Amino acid sequence: MISFGTDGWRAVIADTFTFANLRLVAQAVADSINETTDTTKQPEVVIGYDTRFLSDRFAIEVARVMAGNGIIAWLSRSDVPTPAVSYNVVDKKADAGIVITASHNPPRYNGFKLKAPYGGSATHEQSKRVEQKLQHMEMEGRGPNVMDYQRGLDTDMIRRFDPTWVYFQHISDLVNLDLISSSEMKVVTDAMYGSGRGALPAILARTRTKVTEIRGIMNPGFGGIHPEPIVKYLTDLTAAVQREQAHVGLATDGDADRIGAVDNLGNFVDPHHVFALVLRHLIENRGMRGDVVKTISTTYMIDKMCKAYDLTLHETPVGFNHIADLMMKRDILIGGEESGGIGVKGHIPEGDGILMGLLLLEVIAQANAPLNEIIEDLQRTFGPACYARNDVRLSKQLPKNVIVEKLQDTAPTTMNGQTVTRVNTLDGIKYYMADDSWLLIRPSGTEPVLRIYAEAPSHADVQALLAEGDKMGHSVIS
Repeated sequence: MISFGTDGWRAVIADTFTFANLRLVAQAVADSINETTDTTKQPEVVIGYDTRFLSDRFAIEVARVMAGNGIIAWLSRSDVPTPAVSYNVVDKKADAGIVITASHNPPRYNGFKLKAPYGGSATHEQSKRVEQKLQHMEMEGRGPNVMDYQRGLDTDMIRRFDPTWVYFQHISDLVNLDLISSSEMKVVTDAMYGSGRGALPAILARTRTKVTEIRGIMNPGFGGIHPEPIVKYLTDLTAAVQREQAHVGLATDGDADRIGAVDNLGNFVDPHHVFALVLRHLIENRGMRGDVVKTISTTYMIDKMCKAYDLTLHETPVGFNHIADLMMKRDILIGGEESGGIGVKGHIPEGDGILMGLLLLEVIAQANAPLNEIIEDLQRTFGPACYARNDVRLSKQLPKNVIVEKLQDTAPTTMNGQTVTRVNTLDGIKYYMADDSWLLIRPSGTEPVLRIYAEAPSHADVQALLAEGDKMGHSVIS
């Protein structure tokens, strides 16, 4: 059964993610596009892919199916960041975007991200429509319409192009490259062998920034790591920052829509801090205004900042698609999640690790201070805030709503010596304490795993909350 999650379809290569299944999914998307597109113009789709095994071949097959259904396929010439594909959907006024990528997942996975005409992820309704088309195809015993690749090129139904040109220009207009250039920073960029390779060095080549890129070659196995910019996979970046005596290290995930960083001392800078630093910069230094949106698992520093700056804060379930929905409906200044997907006003409603890396450089240049000192000032003003997450595998799986109801019924009055002031069941169950600390328990909907998040004034308090969350989670299963 092929089903779409919050950001498309992902599966193991050669298991479920096969050429045959991919062509079926592409046909379902083509059916949906042809059914909903204005008949006065020929529909168009922008297609990109990452550095994973066979991603380029998979992308060609998608283009062949689109062409076989009368849809012009703008196909990237090489691997490309997901945000570049998304921006080109808007720039070309295309009807959809498709990216062959499994983002930060292990190398054995590949995936199919579906983008809407506004450049963000397809809505839940759009994804469900594709799933329904798949079911109808199965019931009818109907296969995909596929055009020969060379014929597609000859008839201009398949158009190879470079999506990065207009994208680089657009995001360069969203940052102050002159300010960044004036600081003459040393920067290490880490593409983690993903499709963000070369992006930051190319943009910063127009400045006086000294850039060293690591893990920027094609390596479909990602050097034995997961291409996820979290501390356990960034030891190479930490070492490079220290070796180069750089001001900062910037890491993007497998398809460059997420950001992670390392400061001048080699300390990991998580997305919570990147989010908070950029928000403060946009307000205090750029004089920008607007609402703020964050997922339920994101730092309480954002809450404190919105209160201090008199900004309206929206909290959503986990998943950037929820943030994107609000970015299209309201005047959102910035929106972000703890996993590193962050988007800002003036851009598409999409997380963008490349843009956020550039904005972090702007933060450092504006402050004219080492990043570790900037973070210390942020913590003094809006902290202290320490954060950690554990994924706990359970002996058996229960429905997500059953686990949440049990946890709600047995909600404690105190945790880690602090009074529980309220409980939130927006996504999983979140307990708020009197000292601003919190614990979130989110059961996976697809596997027997509890995702346990905690934030508190000290690392010791965070670990104590995580331990309590572990016990609470196991107690409802036993």
